[in-house]
Amino acid sequence: MAEARQAATFHLDLGHGPPGSRCWNPALMEVGRAGLRSWGRSLAQCRVSQGPRALGPLGSPEGAGWSPGSQQCRLLRQDDILARACPAGPTSALFLLAAIQGSRFMQLDPSLGLVDWIKASLPDWGARWLPGVQGAVAATLFAGGLWMVLLLTLHVVLRLLLRYQGWLSEPRGSLSLATRSWLALVRIFSGRRPTLYTYQRALPCLPLPSTAGTVAKYLESVRPLLSDEDFRARSVQAHSFLQAEAPRLQAVLGLKAWCSANYASDWWQEYVYLRSRSPLLGSSNFYILDFLSAAPTPLQAARAGNAVYAMMRFREQLSRGEVEPATLLGTRPLCSAQYRQMFNTTRVPGITRDRLCRVGDGQSRHVAVLHRGRFFRLGTHGGPKGRLLSPRVLEQQFQRILDDPAPARPLEERLAALTAAPRAQWAQARASLQAGDKSTRASLQTVEGAAFFVCLEETLGPPDASPEVLLDELARALLLGSGHNRWLDKSLNLVVFGNGRAGLNVEHAWADAPVPSHMWEAVLAAECFELGYSEDGHCRGTPDPELGPPERLLWTVPEEVTASVLWAVQEARALARDTECHVLPFTGFGRGFTRRCRAPGSSFVQLALQLAWFRDQGGFCLTYEPCLTRLFHEGRTETVRQCTLEACAFVRAMEDARQTDAQRLALFRVAAEKHRALCRAALTGEGVDRHLFCLYLVSRLLRLPSPFLTQVRAERWKLATSQSLTRRPPLFDPARHPDYVCCGGGFGPADDDGYGVSYTFMGESAITFHVSCKVSSPDTDSRRFGRHVWDAMLDVAALFGFGIGPSTRARPGEVAGEDQNSCRVSGEAEPPREPRPEP
Repeated sequence: MAEARQAATFHLDLGHGPPGSRCWNPALMEVGRAGLRSWGRSLAQCRVSQGPRALGPLGSPEGAGWSPGSQQCRLLRQDDILARACPAGPTSALFLLAAIQGSRFMQLDPSLGLVDWIKASLPDWGARWLPGVQGAVAATLFAGGLWMVLLLTLHVVLRLLLRYQGWLSEPRGSLSLATRSWLALVRIFSGRRPTLYTYQRALPCLPLPSTAGTVAKYLESVRPLLSDEDFRARSVQAHSFLQAEAPRLQAVLGLKAWCSANYASDWWQEYVYLRSRSPLLGSSNFYILDFLSAAPTPLQAARAGNAVYAMMRFREQLSRGEVEPATLLGTRPLCSAQYRQMFNTTRVPGITRDRLCRVGDGQSRHVAVLHRGRFFRLGTHGGPKGRLLSPRVLEQQFQRILDDPAPARPLEERLAALTAAPRAQWAQARASLQAGDKSTRASLQTVEGAAFFVCLEETLGPPDASPEVLLDELARALLLGSGHNRWLDKSLNLVVFGNGRAGLNVEHAWADAPVPSHMWEAVLAAECFELGYSEDGHCRGTPDPELGPPERLLWTVPEEVTASVLWAVQEARALARDTECHVLPFTGFGRGFTRRCRAPGSSFVQLALQLAWFRDQGGFCLTYEPCLTRLFHEGRTETVRQCTLEACAFVRAMEDARQTDAQRLALFRVAAEKHRALCRAALTGEGVDRHLFCLYLVSRLLRLPSPFLTQVRAERWKLATSQSLTRRPPLFDPARHPDYVCCGGGFGPADDDGYGVSYTFMGESAITFHVSCKVSSPDTDSRRFGRHVWDAMLDVAALFGFGIGPSTRARPGEVAGEDQNSCRVSGEAEPPREPRPEP
């Protein structure tokens, strides 16, 4: 994901000073803050706070040891206490109370005398006038205590059950008796209708690996990329680290793991995202498309109306905990903490660090809209009861914005470019806007307090452009836009184009891609198969002519901000021109074929990507693949270093004319099993990079230099990959509606001389790849790499003998050697790139 670039450019400046006993203070203070934040989150989940607050890392209320900064960024807790009582919900408490009270009238005592003991301990107030009140109160207290004991027992048993990991090591497609029994017990102790946050307090904590194990795995991962001499030097460096700095660093990290629920995630969000001073455009934010070619309606306002209605309804379901929790194997739950910050959230810039700020649903009953450089406040609720407006009324409001002929005010059209500027510069400009006139302050507060941001764009490309070119332009527009038509600080930017196409631009600090993807698929399914459109393309229902038009937001840009706006526009346009996106719908086969080959789909694609990179660059590189760690409380991701010795051996065999298909297939099986083992290790918290990242952070806090960790942090991820996980089966039917299947999204390259590649399985017979790179790099070309990906997929499929592949152009032995400076296959003529037009 885009996190690869953020991690690679991570920099922590703590000043200079000699190591010593005083240098323990920053590390211990940071560990203490992390512990307080973790306990604060646990307490906040068990109460409904009446005070709005700013969000710290992972959505913690800013409090002890935390400087909130501006008080206008606030949070109203909406946690549903009753939903957290699952699987022993309020109905079970009432049933238990009725059973205990009923047994009293039947002269039965299931409490074994405890009710009589409680009754004797109660004061005799009112016993003369209400003789039975003491017995009823005693039975109620006993029932309440018994219910709490049962609830605690169910919680402890579920927590112990969720620690089981034996299912991860079992052969694909077959579960042992122990695993099947475990799945049945999890279903029983989860209750009949588990809510989104049912499992949160039962999820285990992320385990802290040993430094020796992590270093050994790291050395194994870099072995295929280093010469013998460099590897020996790196091994000596690693051994010195284990003997010298590692014990002290691991001790501090162990203290953090003991006092917080997750030793890595809050530091990852804080230092990789919130303290990053780099622009968000193209390096942090990512995009999600709707469909490959079809739009459910050609009317822009209608598409926006249905999409906004479906998103706001999803927000209501989130606040009530009614969204079905994400699971593995249909039972093993994943952490849902990231869902809390999906809506009403803004990343507010600061000089040294940003803040994630969220307002409550009751305070955010509108969306902010940008159209032709003009900002609007569009209310989403109305009427006497303040209910969500219907899709047809929302369409009416969007059409009023589209029909408004008023021009943008001076510099208003380019104001959003400030969110694409370096964070410190944007923080200074934002402070000037806040110090400006009343209307500017109100407009800024309205935008940052909106549920999300809506961008109404013109139709992309010329009318005679091919569908492939339009798809590439759509992806690039969603990721980058024109540089000044996205409010990148908002958690979600809904972009709707003039032809009805739509997509999301997502800020990365608050969540990883599967969480907004889950919401987006639910929105697409609702608008296409539930809400629908009339025959003329409008939303169903009737408009409300009595409803007033959306409110125009007025900005007065101070003189000291003018230069910043113009500079930000120039830099954002340069970055947009330098980024190239390519969407490749691979129709050769899909998940059905990989299942037929008895190969994990992700392993199949990742090995094909290694082969494509080798053919494109003539060598191997460090490859980034994120793996979810949401099996654990507050988990985010871990890195799978999938350029392994086994993968390299397979790629060399594919390019060696002396190897037979049987030999290549055997090497493929070995490499795929190695990739599966690495994913399993990352999934269970036994990965490499998050542990090394935290050790590096502790070393900087202690001012304890570590050449080994510094070398690790300096590594370049030239190939960043990611699989867009979907929840498609319950929402879409690719067989019946092949045009209405979400095709995932993409992100910018993690390295200026590398590629960013995302892929998603579209049903059983197609895979969509999203490729990005820098236009200025002489070594990369997204369309050329897309051709290599297509050929590599067919060549790998041909090994299984099922009548698919090989490609018509890829021939073993075409790559002569592993020259890292080579950027293309020998003998392949590369056409010059067309210059990108000015956005």
